[in-house]
Amino acid sequence: MNHHADQFRIKVAESGDIPTILAFIHKLAEYERLSDQVKITENQLFETLFGPRPFAEVILAFEAGACVGFACFFHNYSTFKGRPGLYLEDIFVDPEHRGKGYGKQMLRYLANLAVERNCARMEWAVLNWNQPAIDVYRAIGAKPMDEWTVFRLQGDKLLDLAGK
Repeated sequence: MNHHADQFRIKVAESGDIPTILAFIHKLAEYERLSDQVKITENQLFETLFGPRPFAEVILAFEAGACVGFACFFHNYSTFKGRPGLYLEDIFVDPEHRGKGYGKQMLRYLANLAVERNCARMEWAVLNWNQPAIDVYRAIGAKPMDEWTVFRLQGDKLLDLAGK
């Protein structure tokens, strides 16, 4: 592996990690050229990750004590299998720490969690231009779901359908 491997660890995020999580959300948005879309606050993160009904979970990756990456995930559900799935919303490693296998180690951690929780599958979306990530995903055996199109309803259109 590499000389940093023995200094690498993954931990489950706690409420005290909210500023770190928010910083990574901003870094990811910048990388994905979507910075203008980030509206989340520390209070919203606290409520949605650590409030009475947590909607997602976060893991943080550390090298020699410094946080170098994060992943945010939640469970979806397969009606055909009658089992949960693990949906990876975001995974990000600081650019200067890429190429060390940290992203793959986070994916392995999540795969283990999915197996422990009796999940039928792990799924995520990737931007079509993000070839480095696509290459990693293909290398671990993930397959693109080319026959499916993701639809999104948001903002005024969501409110319209809800009758609000």
